[in-house]
Amino acid sequence: MFATMTRVMDGLRNRYAEPHRAYHGQAHIDAMLAGLRQAVTAFADVEAAELAVWFHDAIYDPAASDNEGRSACLMLDQLAGLADPALLQRAAIMIRATATHAVPSGLAPDLARDAALFLDLDLAVLGADPGTYDAYERGIAAEYVPIHGEPRFRAGRHAFLQGLITRPRLFHTDEAHVRLDGPARANISRTLRELANAIP
Repeated sequence: MFATMTRVMDGLRNRYAEPHRAYHGQAHIDAMLAGLRQAVTAFADVEAAELAVWFHDAIYDPAASDNEGRSACLMLDQLAGLADPALLQRAAIMIRATATHAVPSGLAPDLARDAALFLDLDLAVLGADPGTYDAYERGIAAEYVPIHGEPRFRAGRHAFLQGLITRPRLFHTDEAHVRLDGPARANISRTLRELANAIP
């Protein structure tokens, strides 16, 4: 089992080192793991959350729309027989939730809370200091522009960020809302102005 887990982790690290990943790489995973350690007592199932962190971007194709579901399936396949199936299902729910960044309805309270915490970790970069946030935006552009072209990327990114900033809340948990909402809105507003000036 140890050898198998070592192969799985080596495989994940290889995936996160793929050359097209300017943002969705190991540094993003490490940042989420650091956030997970800081909030470890808030999670009901920290093991499921850690699995979700490691696998949520395991498959990342900027031209695809099903990366989240495929990443969840990859985890379920690679860890079958190595972990409790119920644990894997909880992690898979969190991974799939990154497709919309909404907490799925009908979850048990503990899992709903864990999913909310996990999703806030994934988007915490929105409320980071301006330098870190700007590096995130440059990384996203580096991943998408080669696939979609700069004009289409800028228009799509503007629409995405505009949709975000019109939400009443950017983060699910009260803790993240209080700490990150203000800086996130300032970062997004600045980027929206830059994108609007660049769109023909």
